[in-house]
Amino acid sequence: MLRTLYLSPLGWPISMILNLIARVLRPFMVYGYRDKPSGKFRKFTRISSTVSLGHRDKIAIGDHVWIWHHSVIDGSNSVTIGDGVQIGAWCGVFTHGSHVAIRLLGASYIGVAEKDRPGYTRAPVEIGEYTFVGTKAIIMPGAKIGKGCLITPGSVVSGTIPDFAIAKGDPAKVVGDVREFDKRFLRDPALRETYFDANEVANLTSNEERGRDVNR
Repeated sequence: MLRTLYLSPLGWPISMILNLIARVLRPFMVYGYRDKPSGKFRKFTRISSTVSLGHRDKIAIGDHVWIWHHSVIDGSNSVTIGDGVQIGAWCGVFTHGSHVAIRLLGASYIGVAEKDRPGYTRAPVEIGEYTFVGTKAIIMPGAKIGKGCLITPGSVVSGTIPDFAIAKGDPAKVVGDVREFDKRFLRDPALRETYFDANEVANLTSNEERGRDVNR
């Protein structure tokens, strides 16, 4: 009953009520999110009441996104989170860093404008659609993570991670390809219909057909 109501036009006011409840009950997963950059309501996005979103006007979040408890998203220099992304608990996504500037400026650090601080890091972060970011992973300024990736728990990501990569470690390195794991499930025609990337399903089907031709 509640699910039916939420999926109706009443979803927006229900989400507002959940957000109010979340201020009292923590941690609490809140259904529904208004994405400030686009102005759109993401009905299927779920974000914990304990998540910290800094500079929300610069954090673009798609639909069907899940961000779990006690994670931090720093949007000061823009973050783009694609549809279907899942971010585990105690993760950090950062678009600035003061680790050099604080030493160079010492006690005068606070009095210098951000744009004028020597050694101050500023760079946007992108996380592609249907990527999974494991618990306690850290995404550093300038990181660009492709679609359908798996970032293992505790990894520290900087630079570029290609589509469908499994990335692990500190610093995170590509150690595999999720498509190799997904193949076994995609033998099921029903899952081929629901898989997030129709082009990959088409490629898999084409490769299977070529393989059958070779073996005839």
